[in-house]
Amino acid sequence: MKALTYHGPGRRTWGDVPDPVVVDPEDAVVRVDAVTICGTDLHILKGDVPEVAEGRVLGHEAVGTVVETGDGVRTVAVGDRVLVSCISACGRCAYCRRGMYGQCTGGGGWVLGHLVDGTQAEYVRTPFADNSLHRLPEGVADETALVFADILPTAFEVGVRNGRVGPGDTVAVVGAGPIGLAAIATARLYGPRRIIAVDLAADRLKAARRAGADEVLRGDGDTGASVRALGPDGMGVDVAIEAVGVPDTFELCTRVVRPGGRVANVGVHGKPAVLHLEDLWIKDVTITTGLVDTGSTPLLLDLLAAERLDVDGLVTHRFGLDEMQEAYDVFADAADTGALKVALFRT
Repeated sequence: MKALTYHGPGRRTWGDVPDPVVVDPEDAVVRVDAVTICGTDLHILKGDVPEVAEGRVLGHEAVGTVVETGDGVRTVAVGDRVLVSCISACGRCAYCRRGMYGQCTGGGGWVLGHLVDGTQAEYVRTPFADNSLHRLPEGVADETALVFADILPTAFEVGVRNGRVGPGDTVAVVGAGPIGLAAIATARLYGPRRIIAVDLAADRLKAARRAGADEVLRGDGDTGASVRALGPDGMGVDVAIEAVGVPDTFELCTRVVRPGGRVANVGVHGKPAVLHLEDLWIKDVTITTGLVDTGSTPLLLDLLAAERLDVDGLVTHRFGLDEMQEAYDVFADAADTGALKVALFRT
């Protein structure tokens, strides 16, 4: 089969690799019908994730059809149309029993495209299929379902839930890429008073408006003062969600949050950021980090089916599966191409 493989920082290849097979009784093999590229894949290609071995098939998000299952698989069957979750969960370890699937110590967690071969291929072996594949509702298009593999649960769990967004809150989302837009869309479920989006790109700020942001600010000049002024009494926001993964945006979040507020870091950081405890220690600020667990995926799919969650516009560019290299170039050059989320389809 064809797949996208990693060969060290800055080097990737689309070419032939062996077809995946069932290895463990709880495995399933899925034919990939639609797949996407994540910002984390770009971090891998920059060398920010050294655990990824040379030759690894990248990717951890897909929609597909089950073509083979191990003897231990019970909840999905050959022919089922499924969402391939970015997180695999053994379901038995102490972390899984607490619903912390991202921290699974039984062979799961974020493994696809990281520690085992991933989804940017014609077929993928998915460990712990009963816990890691979701049968899709009838009528949900592949493109729509695709964003529920990672960015929707990530933004919701690590940003909105960790940030404890509540009715009447003022929320700043720093970064209006796919994760930031998903954070805006899911934060609206909790009835905040105001959502403020911050980004450098005019196109992404327009997308933030469409996703439901009440205010948009270009992230240059004295952005911190501008965001703080939009909070209650001009003292800052209740929740600041970091959705980029660079030091400047994290530090901006810590500057705009009000006393007693929350900073929820979602971005994947490849460099250290400064934590100004000399300013924060007295403000009762809570800072959270996290890897998505995907425990919310069934809920989010239900909200989609009930038409309570609008994800239109997150996918901006579409390709055939064999156009993987071009799709990577377009996604990596988002400042010029305007790419938010790219989708690649089996043709």
